[in-house]
Amino acid sequence: MELGESENAPLQAQVVLSFQSYPTTRCVLLEVQVPAALAQPGQSVGSAVFDCFEAALGAEVRIWSYTQPRFQKELNLTQQLPALPWLNVSADGDDVRLVLDVSEEQRFSLLLYWNQAQGASKPRWHSNLTGPQNITLSHTDLVPCLCIQVWPLEPDSVRTSFCPFRKDPRAHRNLWRTARLSLLPLRNWKLEAPCSLQAEVVLCWQAPGGGPCQPLAPPMLRENVTMNKILKFPLLKEHPNLCVQVSNWEKLQIQECPWADSLGPLKNDVLLVETRGPQDNRSLCALEPHGCTPLPSRVSTLQPGAHLKVLPLGDSSHPLAWQRAARLGEQLLQDLHSGQCVQLWDGDDLGALWTCPLDKYIHRRWALVWLACLLLAAVLFVFLFLKKDRVKAAPTRGRAVLLLHSADGAGFERAVGALASALGRLPLRVAVDLWSRQELSAQGPLAWVHGQRRQTLQEGGVVVLLFSPGAAALCREWLQGGAAAPGNHDPHDAFPASLNCVLPDFLQGRAPGCYVVACFDGLLPPDAVPAPFRAVPVYSLPSQMPDFLRCLQGRRASRPGRLLADRAEQVSRALQPALDSCFLSPGAPGPVTGPE
Repeated sequence: MELGESENAPLQAQVVLSFQSYPTTRCVLLEVQVPAALAQPGQSVGSAVFDCFEAALGAEVRIWSYTQPRFQKELNLTQQLPALPWLNVSADGDDVRLVLDVSEEQRFSLLLYWNQAQGASKPRWHSNLTGPQNITLSHTDLVPCLCIQVWPLEPDSVRTSFCPFRKDPRAHRNLWRTARLSLLPLRNWKLEAPCSLQAEVVLCWQAPGGGPCQPLAPPMLRENVTMNKILKFPLLKEHPNLCVQVSNWEKLQIQECPWADSLGPLKNDVLLVETRGPQDNRSLCALEPHGCTPLPSRVSTLQPGAHLKVLPLGDSSHPLAWQRAARLGEQLLQDLHSGQCVQLWDGDDLGALWTCPLDKYIHRRWALVWLACLLLAAVLFVFLFLKKDRVKAAPTRGRAVLLLHSADGAGFERAVGALASALGRLPLRVAVDLWSRQELSAQGPLAWVHGQRRQTLQEGGVVVLLFSPGAAALCREWLQGGAAAPGNHDPHDAFPASLNCVLPDFLQGRAPGCYVVACFDGLLPPDAVPAPFRAVPVYSLPSQMPDFLRCLQGRRASRPGRLLADRAEQVSRALQPALDSCFLSPGAPGPVTGPE
């Protein structure tokens, strides 16, 4: 210590040692006396050693020394103590590992806490541990103010604290991910976050339909705010389109519209910015995505003695926005003058903010367009209704056709399958037992025929009885009162069962319009069909194929012409090879020339 002037009295000096570390604070005052005889001007008189001051490792100790009485020179410095050598923080993939290297008998406490504003701390996790430990922290738990404190489990032990995540990018990302803007009563608000950081906040106007949020310099200039501190919105009234932007280091971190939940979704309103100048001159502009567009109209007064000045339009690089302002400017000013607009903010000499609804103008604009569309649709509907007979539309669903036949050998069944497949390629929905053998076996022939016949007739379809020599013989035997022996027929043959269902319709006169009879050329002539079944049209195929197809399609049949002839030709070409194979097959039924 340096001495100034020598005096006879002993020279006195005081030394203050202090440090602060949560939750311990220590302060020591030392008093040192030096005999006057030892004090020589400009020379050091000695040193003082104090070895009883306890401070936590890693803490900062302040040393302050001065003389009594005080001279101009003082000693004031801060000494950083070394960190705890047996606590290490290392990376563990995306997570963080705390390694505590102590002896197995050493007992200590570990505390994780948030070091918040003004020295306040919020404990997050605490545990008493023994011996070496490896503790893993998830990267999602890291925040800049997360601190670690350790101390031995001994009386009056010194606690060591340090905060290793202050500059960790992951910790800052987590902080903004958990930050929330909370509304409080009386238009108060605050940013809630684990840590107390500085951020820049500004109000903005969010128009519906997307687009950027337009910053509003008044009423809330860009300013730094502290998280977890209560602030107040300088507004007269809330609006769902008013939003808050929070930035940090010129990067937008949060954008919330705090009144959207309580006041409903974004409204189709326009924000008018009023600027006030000297002599109560006031100008208005409408906030657009590109900026603030002056209103190209004028009214006499807004308030008594307050004249409206219209700003020049200037740049015409946004003609659409200019046309919108030009079209609605006068109406908006009239709404403002008549009290239909709502004032959100009044900044005295700075200006004001007004919001005016646009729904009525949009509805008026589109009313004629919708009326024209409805009129056009009505005219088109009437035109199509009057011309429906001239428009030929293909049916979306063909007529249902149930094809019943007798199992007269493999060759005859191939001919039946060829006919059914060819009819299925037309606008017809064909059902035949050859395609439903599994259902036929499960339900039985009688139940299957009865169900298919009922469904076909309910849908307005037609049942085709395809007669062969075997079918004709079976019908004659049936009509004469003798039932055929069950062993003489294929168990999958549905024709004997069909006689139980269809014969009553023929005998009681219900068959016309619901049934059609057909036979193949060369196998059975039409007059060989039993008499009760000739109550409906009988067609020989393929020679009478056009008439047969016209009967199947019923009212949906095409007008006589090339289309029906082409379809008949297609079915005949598909059927003829199967018929030729049937005649050549050794098990084919022999031709019948006439009724027996």
